Amino acid sequence: MTYTVAAGLGVLGALVVDLVLLRTRLVTRLVFWATYPIIVGFQLLSNGVLTGLQVVRYNPATILGPRIAYAPVEDLAFGFALVLTSLSVWVWLGRHDPR
Repeated sequence: MTYTVAAGLGVLGALVVDLVLLRTRLVTRLVFWATYPIIVGFQLLSNGVLTGLQVVRYNPATILGPRIAYAPVEDLAFGFALVLTSLSVWVWLGRHDPR
């Protein structure tokens, strides 16, 4: 499986968790999209440091090719999936607090 396919599956899975399983529907809210650029900015900064210093390396045969801040564009998809899943679970747990 290529990094590109894995990133796509990650985004799809995160959307299913948000919209279908937990029904938190964060991606339908303006506040999510208004604050997401802050997360992307810090993600690009950390990706730039880690890949620029070659702490993390990518096999060119498994990525699309274009890079942003030294990291493959697929990293943005993975970051989105991780953030969306984390926030969806957080919101869901907040709604189902047994206290």
